[in-house]
Amino acid sequence: MPVMSSDDFSLHREDCGEFDDGMPISSFPDEVTSIDDLDCECWNEFDSLADAG
Repeated sequence: MPVMSSDDFSLHREDCGEFDDGMPISSFPDEVTSIDDLDCECWNEFDSLADAG
């Protein structure tokens, strides 16, 4: 489940240490159309959004 950082609204994985306090969200926002849209390195092990979701 993705977590949205309250600082800059970036998306991270639950076990990522990059966000201070965040809000879990049930799905990726519509603006996220590919794994390349996710800036944090915590998503690098995934090849696609389908793998990450």
